[in-house]
Amino acid sequence: MKRKMLLLLTCLLAVAVPFGAMAMNHEKEMSHQGHGAMEAAEGQGGHEQSMHDMAGQAGAIMLGSTVEDGVKATAQLNDMREVMASMGMKETHHFMVSFAEEASGGQIAEGTVALRIKGPDGTETGPIQLMDMAGQFGADVSLPDKGSYELTVGSRLQDGKTRQFVFSYEVE
Repeated sequence: MKRKMLLLLTCLLAVAVPFGAMAMNHEKEMSHQGHGAMEAAEGQGGHEQSMHDMAGQAGAIMLGSTVEDGVKATAQLNDMREVMASMGMKETHHFMVSFAEEASGGQIAEGTVALRIKGPDGTETGPIQLMDMAGQFGADVSLPDKGSYELTVGSRLQDGKTRQFVFSYEVE
């Protein structure tokens, strides 16, 4: 069982790290195009939509980015139902979040991060500790029912401040 978990985590890292790098590179390219280019992109489906399309091609579901007190959090889900079920696990998705300084774009890779999930029926999970995974933070989570989920990330990063970032996802 431990060997399967190690193999699963290795596979997830192999998939997640390149997407994080692509997202950061894409962010940098968009910021160099200037404010007018960003407005034009928003008129054509927006930056978030292009990130979603890029990640969706490889099974990643981009949840978008949000900024709190100078820190930008970018989250994604990977649908892992089949892999998890084959190992007898109840989790359905792998949640990942990365943090960057809003001003410089520099990655923030140290801190304590947890996730609360509010399901379609209104019930909320207790905090799920997210593991440090090559500069991102992640955990396997269960989103078993159809409907809208609210994913609240609580963090205490290397600057010692606590922040919350809220993302949403619709299971169809």
